[in-house]
Amino acid sequence: MGQKFTITVPLAVEAVLANPEPYVGKTVQVKGKVSEVCQMMGCWMMLTDADGKGIRVKVNDGEIVFPKDSIGKVAIAEGTLKKIVQSREQAVAAARHIAEEQGRKFNPDSVKSGVTVYQVQGTGAVLLD
Repeated sequence: MGQKFTITVPLAVEAVLANPEPYVGKTVQVKGKVSEVCQMMGCWMMLTDADGKGIRVKVNDGEIVFPKDSIGKVAIAEGTLKKIVQSREQAVAAARHIAEEQGRKFNPDSVKSGVTVYQVQGTGAVLLD
């Protein structure tokens, strides 16, 4: 899906999350288990490690459509790692939007503070399983 990979060896999600700053603004390739997929347009998927920590891979609408039934499969995705710093209000809005896309209930009180999120602006991906 998407463009051909430019990196030959992917990093595990946990390796990127353990020390993300050196990768910010650079092309990365990450490998993890798909735990969520946008159920509206297939424009993002969450790749997680064994502990459930994850990196969202987001693509521009229509460039790549991640299969909605790929949850549980292993995927490799490539793109630019972005650091997104959100105030509490921004974090609430983002979490509300994701909950709506996924058809889940959302309680704004569940977001206690602002967050820093690392996200791959994806250019290519492949499902392995």
